[in-house]
Amino acid sequence: MTNEDHVSAILAQWAAERPDLDASPMGIIGRISRLSLIIDKELFWVFEQFGLYRWSFDMLATLRRSGAPYRLSPSALFRSMMVTSATMTNRIDRLEEKGLVRRVPDPEDRRGILVELTEQGRELIDTVLPAHVANEERILKALSKEEQHTLAPLLGKLLSSLEHSS
Repeated sequence: MTNEDHVSAILAQWAAERPDLDASPMGIIGRISRLSLIIDKELFWVFEQFGLYRWSFDMLATLRRSGAPYRLSPSALFRSMMVTSATMTNRIDRLEEKGLVRRVPDPEDRRGILVELTEQGRELIDTVLPAHVANEERILKALSKEEQHTLAPLLGKLLSSLEHSS
C-alpha cells in the first residue's frame, strides 16, 4: 500500500517551486481537511439508512450517553454540540416532531425545561449505534489497532490545544 495521496502531490509541487519553504504543515492540515470531508460522506450513508443526519445522530447519542433518564438542558446540549441556541431550538423542534425527544419541565428550575430522549428515540439510537461503530471501524481499517492507539492521543492533543485557544 502506498502512502501517496493528493496532498503528497501538492507538497511535491511546493518543494519544487519553493524549496526554501517547509510546507510540511500544509500536509497535515490538508490531510485532516480532506479526511473530514471524506469521513462526513462515509458517515452519511449509515445515518441516511435510519432517517438521520449527523447532527440528529449526535444529539440522540449525546442524550443517550448522558445516562438515565436521558435528559439534558438545551444549553448543555448546545455546549456539547457547539451550535448556537437558535440552531439547537430548531433541531430540538425537528426531533420532537419525529417523536424522538420531548421537552419536560426541569424539576430543579420551575422556569427551565429539559430535553429528554423518548423510548422511540432511545430504541433508534441503540439500533443505529452498532452500525455507526462498525462503519467507523471500516473507515479506519487502513490503520492497525496499534496505529489507531498512537493516532488517537495525538489528535486529542491537537484538538485540545485548539479548543482551549479559541
